[in-house]
Amino acid sequence: MHLKGQLRLYMQLPMVMAVLLIAVNVWIYGIDRRAGAVMLIFVIVYIGMLIYLYLYGRAGILKDLVEFAAQYGIVQNTLLKELALPYAILLENGKIVWLNEQFEQILGKRVGDIYISKLVPELNSSIFPKEENDIVEMDVYYEDKEYKAELRKVSVEGFNETERLMELPGGREYFIVVYLQDVTELNRYIRASEEQRLVAGLIYIDNYDEVIDSVEEVRQSLLIALVDRKINQYISRVNGIVRKMENDKYFIAIQKVGFKELENDKFSLLEDVKSINIGNSIPATLSIGLGLSGNAYSQSYNYARVAIDLALARGGDQAVIKDCGGITYYGGKREQTAKNTRVKARVKAEALREFMTVKDEIFVMGHKLTDVDALGAAIGVYRAARMLEKKAHIVINEVSASLRPLYSAYENNPDYPEDLFLTSSEALEMASESSMVIVVDTNRPMMTECEGLLKISKTVVVLDHHRQSADNIENAVLSYIEPYASSACEMISEVLQYIVDDIKIPKLEASSLYAGIMIDTNNFAYRTGVRTFEAAAFLRRCGADITLVKKMFRDDMESYQVKAAIISSAEVFCEKYAIAKNLCSNVESPTILGAQAANELLEINEIKASFVLTVYNGRIYVSARSIDEANVQVIMEKLGGGGHINAAGAQFDHTDIDRAVAEVKRVIKLMLEKGDI
Repeated sequence: MHLKGQLRLYMQLPMVMAVLLIAVNVWIYGIDRRAGAVMLIFVIVYIGMLIYLYLYGRAGILKDLVEFAAQYGIVQNTLLKELALPYAILLENGKIVWLNEQFEQILGKRVGDIYISKLVPELNSSIFPKEENDIVEMDVYYEDKEYKAELRKVSVEGFNETERLMELPGGREYFIVVYLQDVTELNRYIRASEEQRLVAGLIYIDNYDEVIDSVEEVRQSLLIALVDRKINQYISRVNGIVRKMENDKYFIAIQKVGFKELENDKFSLLEDVKSINIGNSIPATLSIGLGLSGNAYSQSYNYARVAIDLALARGGDQAVIKDCGGITYYGGKREQTAKNTRVKARVKAEALREFMTVKDEIFVMGHKLTDVDALGAAIGVYRAARMLEKKAHIVINEVSASLRPLYSAYENNPDYPEDLFLTSSEALEMASESSMVIVVDTNRPMMTECEGLLKISKTVVVLDHHRQSADNIENAVLSYIEPYASSACEMISEVLQYIVDDIKIPKLEASSLYAGIMIDTNNFAYRTGVRTFEAAAFLRRCGADITLVKKMFRDDMESYQVKAAIISSAEVFCEKYAIAKNLCSNVESPTILGAQAANELLEINEIKASFVLTVYNGRIYVSARSIDEANVQVIMEKLGGGGHINAAGAQFDHTDIDRAVAEVKRVIKLMLEKGDI
């Protein structure tokens, strides 16, 4: 038997030592013969013992080593087979080579030459580790039990036939080792603990003042008592607690298991409260904000405050849930009732004036692919700045064909400075921390004409009529968002009346604001309220020219034909939704034409909502429109977009329009099945 490795080295060390002793003995003998002779005797004895041990004791040592190895192998084999941890060895294709007794007990039977995926589908070759010593961990389920599986890729290199504990197929370099750990009980306790976690919530009555005013005085207390009762019964049903903080505000605390029940019934409290009718002409609506944090209850409450603010900013009549994973919306299917009071507009206008008076330079911008409403609102803010004797610029990168008539009216006009309009790059060069940035007609940073300005300026103001989404502008010092408003131009028209007394607006600017309202309301047909017409009347008094606006936004023949082609390509999905494709990329501003075609499709009887998909600049733009029977904003939010309850949009990062249409249909069908639209 040949020795190798560390054992061979250990057996050779005494021989090396003998050679060294002989050399030392010769050296000492040269110095002192007597000492050398004495040492020679000891060297001879050492070498003799070494020769005896090597010739006659080597076999005994090897015998003892072999016996130890055999005993160790038996122990190792026994431990592996009887190991409490289920253990199996697979080929790289998932075929079972060997498994221990614990693994067999889990399977409940002895298995032969079969693949592990036939027994546990989750354990298939596609998830096996690819590199040696890589580890893959995953949860698997087998016969009502939960297991944590750990898979490793190991090499059998270095094992000889006598050292293997089981017969392995030849020609294999790597095998997959699987460990299973039963975590059924552990997960049950974790779920039980998670279900007991408290969820903080806030409930607000959106239109408290309006509802109270709409009912006789003797019935007002009864109406509020009925609302209180509905809220208390609803929360008590899931063993929660309710505390009334103010006349129209409630704090609630429920366990997560109860929260799941409320989520499953889609917060029916929203509809229950609206059903209360004791003579009130306006139904009461609620906003619900719920917060769930795994870190602390105080964080859950902070999440609830963020959620209720978002619910109110989106128009109310909905539930918003914020947790560590993001934000979820329920309800909000109806348009918010417009408030006839302009107190909020006055307060916001005064705050805006205070910010503008301390700034020397102001940048105004709308959303990408600026439309008439965004530009009109920006012009209105420019007029406010000029009335306060401040310098203002409007950031706009691309001028569409539909916007060009209005844009050209200012571009070469001697009454306006040459730097009235700036591109993003020009604005970034001029802006500083002390500059003021005012965003109109959008509240999402990624949708603005120049997102970089939001990072430079410390004074950001947002004026918008779209419902807020999760990714809104967070660093705004002033945010005025009114989802009930028909357009950003309507909001700015109201604000202008409180910037300075007896404000004078030039005819062209008044016409621009009027055009924004007219375009967004489709000639005052959609989303109009009392204040919409009041704003229009104010602009008419300022000299807005309706004829000029009408002429400015007429279509040319080519655009009209493109819209006709889009409408003719429309298909009706689920008997209520019109979906059309805009493949005309050879025209200017195809997205604008797509939006206009979406409005035209609503003229068809029994169509609740329309969707036009436009391929443009390597992307697909979706324009969604409705009248009052469908909330297209929640549909577009499922596609990563957003907007208004009656006008919204989304984008796809590809140009496969058939795939995009299929995705729109999938979302609509899914939301119909869930009752979300």
